[in-house]
Order: sequence, then structure tokens, then C-alpha cells
Amino acid sequence: MTSILQLIDVYKYFDGSKVINGIDLSVSLGEKHALIGPNGAGKSTIFNLITGRYSVSRGRILFKGRNIAGLPPHKISHLGIARSFQIINVFKDMTVFENVRNAIVARHGHSLSIFSLIGNLRGIREETDCLLERIHLTPVQRELAGTLPYGQQRALEIGLTIALDPELILLDEPTAGMTPGETREVIKLIRETTQGKTLMIVEHDMEVVFDLADRISVIHLGKNVTTATPEEIRQNVTVKGIYLGSSSYCPEI
Repeated sequence: MTSILQLIDVYKYFDGSKVINGIDLSVSLGEKHALIGPNGAGKSTIFNLITGRYSVSRGRILFKGRNIAGLPPHKISHLGIARSFQIINVFKDMTVFENVRNAIVARHGHSLSIFSLIGNLRGIREETDCLLERIHLTPVQRELAGTLPYGQQRALEIGLTIALDPELILLDEPTAGMTPGETREVIKLIRETTQGKTLMIVEHDMEVVFDLADRISVIHLGKNVTTATPEEIRQNVTVKGIYLGSSSYCPEI
């Protein structure tokens, strides 16, 4: 399959220590690709390198064949990459509607003048209404984002990510801190809103990973140990050893 993203021999040093240690990783166009591994393995650091929040110490990151390593975050975003964070990142003092509208205006603002934006206010309103319906937040659109239950705040953050209409969506721990019921709703939402997009997800909940992912990459000590299908990962002795320190049994896998 055609690769939309490739990490080629990528390293990241912090104070002389290798956090990412010569990683090679390929994500195919249109696939749902999960990154799993123990705490501290480097998963969120990989997201930060892809999105330009951290600079690459060595190596290349290719997005649609273009080396984006070293580009600032806003330029990488303009190319078609958007992400959510482990910690909810919404404007809590704005309404849900205002949050979504502002994200859509920001996307249009990349290519439109202020006069064009003013002339397109009706279109922006329609896009906002449509996205609110897709993320099932129309009934609470007038509520302040900070007053929403945790699960709805997560849904809003996913909405802000897809409002940018990216080709590659990065979701970092989207179900962290959720109840089982909230988790089921968010899995359904992710599946609905990422149709036709390429998704990378960092997630500790193995049920979520196996439910969503087409392929899974196992990150350990800053390297990609293996990339395989969910069923292959379940049976992989090396993966079980990474999670438990032995190869005998792994209840999460």
C-alpha cells in the first residue's frame, strides 16, 4: 500500500539521552495505525516529532514523500496533519459552538482574506452545524466547553481536530480517564469521523486498540519492535515479554 507517513532512522536526544533510538515506521494511506508500548517507550514523543513540537535530532520524517523534519508546527498543520493531546485541549471559556466555529475559521483563514471570511459567514455557520451534528454535540452547542462532562469534552477535542480537515489525524490517548460507557461512545465517534482519513492513535486500552486498528506498531525503548495486524500482535511472544518482562502470559494482549 502507498505510505502517507514514514519515519526513517529517526533519533531524538534529550540532554544526551536517546529517547527515540533510530526508529523506522511506515503508515499506509487510509489505514488506522496504533502505537502501543510501556510508559516511557516514546509514543507521545513520536507524535511530537511528527507535528514539529520537537525537533528531530537525526533522521527523516516523510509526509506524502516530503521531508517535514525541521518544519515548524503551523506549517506541518497546513500540510494536512492534526492531533489531539493526552490532556484535554479546548477553549473552556468559549461555548461548544464557538470552539468548533473558530477551528473552521482557522482552516479557511489559511487561504482566505478577512473579506472573504466575512462573505463566507453563512458557509462557516453551516459547516459548524454539520460538524456539531457529526460529533453529537448539537444539543449542548450553547454550553461553555469547560462545563461539559469529560466524555463530551473529549468528543469536542476530536471535533476540533477533524475541523481542520486533515489527511492524517493523530489521537493521543483519546479514551484516557473515561468510563466504559464513554469509551464505547468515543470509539464509535472516532470510527465515524475518521472515515476516509488516515489515523494514528496512541492508546493504553488494548480493547480500544484491537477494536480500531488495522495495524499496530509496538514501541519499546524508542524503537519499533514490530508492526503487525492485531491478531499477530496478540500472538507475538516478544510483545508479551515487553509488557510483562516474560514471554509466558499477557492478559492485556
